[in-house]
Amino acid sequence: MIEILLVEDDENLNKIVNDYLTDNGYKVTSCFNGIDALEQFNANRPHIIISDIMMPNMDGFALSQLIRKQDEKVPILFMTARDDIESKQKGYLLGIDDYIVKPFDLNELVLRIGAIMKRVNIITSKKLEVGNLVMDEEEHTAYCDGEELNLTVREFNILFKLLSYPKKTFTRSQLMDLFWDYDSSATSRTVDVYMAKLRDKTLKCNGFEILTVHGLGYKVVLR
Repeated sequence: MIEILLVEDDENLNKIVNDYLTDNGYKVTSCFNGIDALEQFNANRPHIIISDIMMPNMDGFALSQLIRKQDEKVPILFMTARDDIESKQKGYLLGIDDYIVKPFDLNELVLRIGAIMKRVNIITSKKLEVGNLVMDEEEHTAYCDGEELNLTVREFNILFKLLSYPKKTFTRSQLMDLFWDYDSSATSRTVDVYMAKLRDKTLKCNGFEILTVHGLGYKVVLR
């Protein structure tokens, strides 16, 4: 059974969401602030975290930042009344996976959870299939229409990471931290060169597109 950590300080909304998710087959643990949620996360690692942003003691941004320091893969979904682009950008840069704005349809929340967990299962299996592209992380191989792509190790790792988190923006500095050593002479321009090579090498792949996010970095969107 999929275990959800629900973090929402509005007790009435917390109960409504908890009951609905429970009725849909999830095991839900509720918390009402970020501090309690972090303790619960450390005590019993959930499969996914659903968190409000504006909460007492520790807000959703701080909670997500601390969780990402411990676990970069557990999915985090923000459930919040904040609909401004700055909040969304800050959340995605901290590493959240999705963002739903209050008020929302509870069925949409269930659909989003299902979509996130499907991606997580793909990531866990160490294989990705996107359109006509098949990637195997253990073998470090990538095939497009059955033809192996000539990717370097770093190119493979960057592409696998982007495809594992579709629609999530990775800044140039994040990509440098992930895929280049600290003593490397790589710059943001180096990242741009690698992304241009990846675009060129995946031209025949029909399931995704690598987009430049102006002033930030790159993301993949599925077609």
